[in-house]
Amino acid sequence: MANLKEIRTRIASVKNTRQVTSAMKMVAAAKLRKAQDAIFKIRPYTDALHKVAEQIAAAGEEDITSPLTEHRETNNMLVVLFTSNKGLCGAFNYQVTKAAINHVKNEYHDLLEEDRIQFLTIGKKGDEIVKREGFQVWKNMDDLLDHSQFKESATVANEIVDVFLNKEFDKVALFYNGFKNAAVQRVTHETFLPVEIGGDEEGADPNYILEPTAGEIVMDLMPKILQISFHSALLDSVASEHGARMTAMHKATENATDLIKDLTLNYNKARQAAITNEITEIVSGANALGK
Repeated sequence: MANLKEIRTRIASVKNTRQVTSAMKMVAAAKLRKAQDAIFKIRPYTDALHKVAEQIAAAGEEDITSPLTEHRETNNMLVVLFTSNKGLCGAFNYQVTKAAINHVKNEYHDLLEEDRIQFLTIGKKGDEIVKREGFQVWKNMDDLLDHSQFKESATVANEIVDVFLNKEFDKVALFYNGFKNAAVQRVTHETFLPVEIGGDEEGADPNYILEPTAGEIVMDLMPKILQISFHSALLDSVASEHGARMTAMHKATENATDLIKDLTLNYNKARQAAITNEITEIVSGANALGK
């Protein structure tokens, strides 16, 4: 009977766990809908802004030159890593952090040995992994994930631009999970600075009359492009986090249901065996008394 008690206790424990994972799945699904709407709304604007800058650059006769587009020798690098503040979201945090670490190890090994690579971590989980691996953390901005407002992310983007212009860093790279759907998140790597604006020759209209010059217009757009790109990466990461957590909790709920079925079957078998043993003992005792 002790065995039956252990199985009953475990079934109750798994049922409680299933209730928790099911609730977390529903919460993640509700948050995902809001985050998904936000990223789908900003993507057309981001793409259009890049498209306009490329077309203007192609229509202008002069080359676009700016401190923000300056490609200089990479002596110091900043890696902006977007993860989450909470766990229980599958391999969401591990995959993007692993991609960022492997990138700097493979592509910038010399800088890494000289401690010339630093991380800006947005998310506690990525910050923990990066520090555990022995990398330098320039800043940690976990609070940015709590609200995901454009005003706050634009402030961070402007701060990154300032340190690039002051030549504290010669290159800035972004690593985040790009949102495709609830079940699919793709690790994305982008060069944030220096800005690369190539002229879109197909979309360019040679009859454009630009006032002021194309270069001045593009230079005026660049800060907005950087702010929007940074905010878009943040929204992508947030939506991907909720999608990954919803998927992980869905699988956990299904696994708990399967485990409960197996435990219930084992409980019924053990109970049947115990009843059979009791009947056998009673019959044997009755036979002994009859003799």
